[in-house]
Amino acid sequence: MPRVIKIAVAACVCLAGCGGQARSTATSSGNVVTHAPPRPARARRAVAGVDPCPPRSSGTLPQTGRLPTASSACFHAITQALWQAIRQGTARGALYAFFPLPAYEQVKAIGDPHADYDTRLLGEYALDIRAAHRLLGQDAGAAQLVGTIVPQGYAHWISPGACDNRLGYYEVPNARVVYRVGQHVSSFGIASMISWRGTWYVVHLGAVTRSGPGGTVDDPSDGPGTPAPSSTC
Repeated sequence: MPRVIKIAVAACVCLAGCGGQARSTATSSGNVVTHAPPRPARARRAVAGVDPCPPRSSGTLPQTGRLPTASSACFHAITQALWQAIRQGTARGALYAFFPLPAYEQVKAIGDPHADYDTRLLGEYALDIRAAHRLLGQDAGAAQLVGTIVPQGYAHWISPGACDNRLGYYEVPNARVVYRVGQHVSSFGIASMISWRGTWYVVHLGAVTRSGPGGTVDDPSDGPGTPAPSSTC
């Protein structure tokens, strides 16, 4: 049976509006805020021109028990890649933010994890990106990313054996993508992110489980919204 995580949220806010190298500060509540400089930069590159994230081939390496942080340069780059894909309405480039295939093949104790990854996970991801693009409306090209709220207090370890897994990982549900169109601030959720070797990756954007075909947007809201706990599988 899926379990519901019942712990208080300790949100980590990654402000990632314009790319580039981030700086982190702490609020009085203990939340970490990662600020982006007000100038354009390539989503996947740090200021020095070096990709801040591990190569996709790191999915072939052993898993670790390191809890990811949402204030890292890699997480900043991942959220930028996801946001640009949503603005454009295409999954091109969004694979950078998605859980690596070699890691999924290690994690899943199912007959053909490669086929499941290609046909189910990536197919749903592409549909959800297009659904989120439609949510932005006619002014999608002018929409600006304000930040990503990650409820680190909801992060929990999924042990081997749960959810048809042979390896464990951290999962954090219902992070919030906060954006602005003109002066209006809105948001939607990232249904589930899971860890590989200390990095958060998207594994379900719109929903973990679905009642039918088509793309889904997780909890669209006016304003930044509020992350909420949810079941694991």
